[in-house]
Amino acid sequence: MLKNSTILITGGTGSFGHAFTDLTLKKYNPKKIIIFSRDEMKQWEMAKLYKDAPVRFFIGDVRDRDRLYRALDGVDYVVHAAATKIVPTAEYNPFECIKTNILGGMNVIDACLDNHIKRVVALSTDKASSPINLYGATKLASDKLFVAANSYVGEKNTKFSVVRYGNVMGSRGSVIPFFNSIKNNGILPITDDRMTRFMISLEEGVSLVWKAFDDMEGGEIYVKKIPSMKVTDIARVIAPKAKQEIIGIRPGEKIHEQMIGFEDAPFTYEYDDYFKILPAINEWGKSPERIKNGVKVSDNFTYSSDNNSQWMKDSDLKNWMESNKNKIGVL
Repeated sequence: MLKNSTILITGGTGSFGHAFTDLTLKKYNPKKIIIFSRDEMKQWEMAKLYKDAPVRFFIGDVRDRDRLYRALDGVDYVVHAAATKIVPTAEYNPFECIKTNILGGMNVIDACLDNHIKRVVALSTDKASSPINLYGATKLASDKLFVAANSYVGEKNTKFSVVRYGNVMGSRGSVIPFFNSIKNNGILPITDDRMTRFMISLEEGVSLVWKAFDDMEGGEIYVKKIPSMKVTDIARVIAPKAKQEIIGIRPGEKIHEQMIGFEDAPFTYEYDDYFKILPAINEWGKSPERIKNGVKVSDNFTYSSDNNSQWMKDSDLKNWMESNKNKIGVL
């Protein structure tokens, strides 16, 4: 599907954008990948990695509707990865978070509809499921917008879906590079010793987006099956001799991540390596073309990092860190 196509990634200079660009170029040989983002320095640095590749750069902000319309001319597929996503930052700067995550999402939808984009995948987060912080609330609103956008396509062929996943291992601002940066201090701060997190690699995140592009009928939320790990275990693997000091929960922080709440269970179907939450609107949750070969989960089903059936072993994390030591915290 993506072969010989033009793909645009909003927020494309982030961790996901780097991984998606690299892996998609190798697997699908697209006609062109357009990186749409507002940081010229990050674009300049990324451009040096793709001098001879069909990667183009477009300075812009998802808050700027007109700029989006210009960037999407001639594009076939869109990955919407732009977001204000640091939880404490969102708590202290709520208006800015809303402008990017909600109003920016609306701009992406309108621009994609009017430019006849074929398929659009919006990236979501575990924090959008039963949100307790502003970031999660804005991403839940964004998810609802992208699902409902399928009601507005009319005679167009545009389809929208959402991909939801948790903590991306080794990405900038995440727990692994943070612990790595201070492991020699002898003390690692732990907000709560009960805390668990989902663990997903960038490669797994990219493959789920590919799956969504290939599978979607419109309105689905795709959730990857991934392992969990206690934060205290992550700390112990990174710095076995360091003292773990409990410092208390940060503003807006959850003890456990959740990707599917029981409210979504009536519309959730299970597949080999992922779940799919179908839309509750327009009877789409009952449509055979969306369900395909899925198996409906129980009505009291939840998918959270503490009730997960898959747990990452110490050895798995050690092996992953060794294989990715030059990438951790870089992108």
